[in-house]
Amino acid sequence: MTAPVFVVESLERAGGAEFVLDGPEGRHAVSVKRLRAGEDVVLTDGHGRWAEGVVKAAEGKDRLVLDLGAVAEEAPERPRITVVQALPKGDRGELAVETMTETGVDAIVPWAAARCITQWKGERGAKALGKWRATAREAGKQSRRVRFPDVADAATTKQVAALLAAADFAAVLHEDRDYGSEALATADLPAEGEIVLVVGPEGGVSPEELALFEEAGAKAYRLGRTVLRTSTAGTAATALLLGRTGRWS
Repeated sequence: MTAPVFVVESLERAGGAEFVLDGPEGRHAVSVKRLRAGEDVVLTDGHGRWAEGVVKAAEGKDRLVLDLGAVAEEAPERPRITVVQALPKGDRGELAVETMTETGVDAIVPWAAARCITQWKGERGAKALGKWRATAREAGKQSRRVRFPDVADAATTKQVAALLAAADFAAVLHEDRDYGSEALATADLPAEGEIVLVVGPEGGVSPEELALFEEAGAKAYRLGRTVLRTSTAGTAATALLLGRTGRWS
């Protein structure tokens, strides 16, 4: 099994020296993971910088003393995959973020679609966004990533259209076969640049939103014969794109 990953604020000037992991991450390493001398760990800032370490000692309940190796940097993946995720009900948003992160998505944009039952407003919206970002961080650690996905502020439909217009490949998942959608499995995908995929709410993308997104250059695509829930469609589509672009090769 690969070494557990822990997040630190910065790895500047940390490589090749003794390093103390403390605070919440140190507590998790010592009291939950129960790491002991001689075991391997990986430290990362979540933005691609990382270093391997070996535990020298566990002190108290929240301090892990490490011999840290050289700091390396993982280059961003190409093509970059962004999923615009309509706001699901309940905790299905965190489920979507968790599984997309584990699969390998690079960025997630929460979207307040017209047919979303859930709406992020004021303090409630800030709290929900915080949960999405915390979920991406924890799922990044769990899946042994060193570059976690960016979780943007909630976007309006016009802001999503601007993202689509700037993309090298722009797609809207839409299950209405009478609409003339194409199969995502056979789409012509770029080897570089930006892929932006829109996942609508349970009620679907509205005709007005589809029209605006088409004007921005996005086409409607479908995944298969079945209709997936909004909380799972982004993960399935991300896996398909990762396989087809060679990122899973």
